[in-house]
Amino acid sequence: MLSYNFISDPSDNQIRDIIRLYQTEKWWEGDSDNPGIVKRIISGSHCFVAAMENDAIIGMGRAISDRASDAYIQDVTVLPHFRGQAIGSRIIRMIIEKLNQDGIGWIGLIAEKNARPFYEPLGFSVMPDAAPMLQRTFRKGMQ
Repeated sequence: MLSYNFISDPSDNQIRDIIRLYQTEKWWEGDSDNPGIVKRIISGSHCFVAAMENDAIIGMGRAISDRASDAYIQDVTVLPHFRGQAIGSRIIRMIIEKLNQDGIGWIGLIAEKNARPFYEPLGFSVMPDAAPMLQRTFRKGMQ
């Protein structure tokens, strides 16, 4: 049975599952499976939502924010076997609801390539005259 939870203090098993999600998406490589990084990511996020089947995290998403006006949604993913069941949409809706409750009025994100069909029905649209940018020294695998 699926459940959705806000997580602020992950267990060791939850950290393991979150690392697996990052690695499945190839967002983390090599020695990036540091549990301390996961704890810092979660504690530094405005909110972190986990979709769970039994006790295993099978999907996640989070928002980072100045906690006053703006927020960005990122790291939204669901394990491939569970996709197509509206799990990611539910995660996004929970994040948006939490941000709205906390008075955040501007919510943005940078969508992965070909992800527009997922985000547009959830109320997101391309920002005219804007381009995502990345600082050149960024390394794909977290160190």
